[in-house]
Amino acid sequence: MSVHRKIEKYLRRTQMPATKFGRLALGDPRLVLDLRNGRELRPPTVARLEAFLAAQDAGQ
Repeated sequence: MSVHRKIEKYLRRTQMPATKFGRLALGDPRLVLDLRNGRELRPPTVARLEAFLAAQDAGQ
């Protein structure tokens, strides 16, 4: 599953605004909007997002 799809599922499940997710995960409030518009992420950024999602899931 792509990281974009994981983010979208997380946003639906938690009802977190996309801008808040971007700010918390990478300090980039436009992250999700940019992904929806075709932004490609570099592997280190994908790894940071995967780690953030795993930490959030572990904390819940």
